[in-house]
Amino acid sequence: MAYLNKVMLIGNIGKDPEFRMSQTGGRKRVSFSLATSRRYRDNNGEQKEQTDWHNIVGWGKTADIIEQLGVHKGMSLYVEGTLTNRSWTDQNGQKRYATEVNMDTFQLLGPRTQGGSPSYQGGNSYQGSSNNYSQPQGGAPAYDAPMPEDDGSDLPF
Repeated sequence: MAYLNKVMLIGNIGKDPEFRMSQTGGRKRVSFSLATSRRYRDNNGEQKEQTDWHNIVGWGKTADIIEQLGVHKGMSLYVEGTLTNRSWTDQNGQKRYATEVNMDTFQLLGPRTQGGSPSYQGGNSYQGSSNNYSQPQGGAPAYDAPMPEDDGSDLPF
């Protein structure tokens, strides 16, 4: 049986990103909230709007790029990642739970300073310091992990 854990969100950042170093392993971690809204009509025909808040977490190079780009509260963002749940016991002995989106890819949406909307695609495809910052077609700079070299050994013919 196949499994899929993928989340795609477009929303507005609700608070400035917080950066920390993890207690185990010393990896950089970024976290922030993202608001997504939807409009619908209720049973009386009135238009309503519902806003959901999502906890977004990024690690390592993703956290570095978020910091370098100056991502802040109010910016529109596209986020792709996986849904994770965790639990812990707080200082008062209460069991606490959190659901988070573990960010793999993001793209800034809407106006920023000159140059368009930068994007970053990270996650498991990040391969050391050989990544580059390039200018794809359409004028929007993008940060992409390099493609692995193809030696032709897996060709079926």
